[in-house]
Parts: sequence; C-alpha cells; structure tokens
Amino acid sequence: MSETRSTKGAATRDQILNAAARLIHVQGYQSTSLDDVLRESGVGKGNFYYYFKSKEDLGYAIIDRITQGFVERSLGPAFADADADPVEQIHGFLDRVLEAQRQRKCVGGCVMGNLAAELSDVHEGFRQRLAGIFDVWRTHLAEAVSRGQARGRLRADMDASRVAQFLVAGLEGSMLLSKVTKDITVMERCVEELKRHLTLYGA
Repeated sequence: MSETRSTKGAATRDQILNAAARLIHVQGYQSTSLDDVLRESGVGKGNFYYYFKSKEDLGYAIIDRITQGFVERSLGPAFADADADPVEQIHGFLDRVLEAQRQRKCVGGCVMGNLAAELSDVHEGFRQRLAGIFDVWRTHLAEAVSRGQARGRLRADMDASRVAQFLVAGLEGSMLLSKVTKDITVMERCVEELKRHLTLYGA
C-alpha cells in the first residue's frame, strides 16, 4: 500500500514538473504563474504545496531536472565510450543538440539559455544553479578535448577549458539565433563552423 502511495506521489510530482517545464520553456519563469501550472497540470493547490514549498522551490526542481535530463540524454551518451575518438564524440554531441532543436522546429530554443537570460540578473540562487549546468557542459567538453590531446588528435598547446567554453558559447548562441529567426539552417551552419574551428587544432 505504501509503495502504491509512493508511486502515485512521484507521478503527481512529475505531473507538476512536466506541466511547469512546458510552460516555462515557452513563456518564461516570471510570466508563468502558479495558477498557470495548476491549470496545465490539473493538480490542486493543496497537492502542489505538498510537493513544493513555493514557486521558487518548483523553479529549483525544474533546473535540477533540466541538468539531469541534459546529462542523461545528451552529454552522457555522447561521451560514454572512453575508447571512442574524442573529436568524433564532440561532433556527435553537437549533432545531438542540433537534432533536438530541429525536432522542436526552433520553438522554445534552449531552456537553459532562456532561464539564464531571464533570471541571472534578478535571482542569485537561480543564477548559481544555471551556471552549474553550463559548467557541467563545459567540463564534459574540456575532458573530451584533453583526451584528444593525450591521443595526439589535437594540439598539446591548446587550452582545453577555453576551447570547451568557446564551443558552449557558440552552440548556445546558435540556438538563440535559430529560435529568433525560426530557421534551423542558421544553427546547422553554426555547428558546421564549430566543427571546422576544432579542426584548426588538429595535431
């Protein structure tokens, strides 16, 4: 019985998170009211406050879920094979992110980038959490670059962390441009240029 209640509780919490994430991805955190979340999720206010102390608490949970999902769906699979060619892994990661935007038809852009632009100057707690997501992203890429250097695929004199930061910034910017132009070819060209940039560091 307790396991059934626990399963039902997890489903209700996920229902709230799913609804809030959909709304926030399109219209932003500050423009999404608690009433919007309740209406979209079909969950009552009492149930909401059972799982989340406040809208801020919900925001933290969404950011944590975004981080986990990004690692599990994109970063993890792209860099899981320690024996694979690191440069090809980076290319594969760029392609994964591009394909995700293609499937969304440029609607919504990058939820991490959207939240960072909206909240970094107005909420320090959210800023720190969001900075953490981009740091995880940069770290995975930097480690791949370092492996490429160790295997002689990339030049030893390059700064792996700086190159990784450039790749993150370029990819994030390309998502913003494709969102504002509603044209996936903008991002496709940017991804091609990022790959071409990486070849400049070939050993």
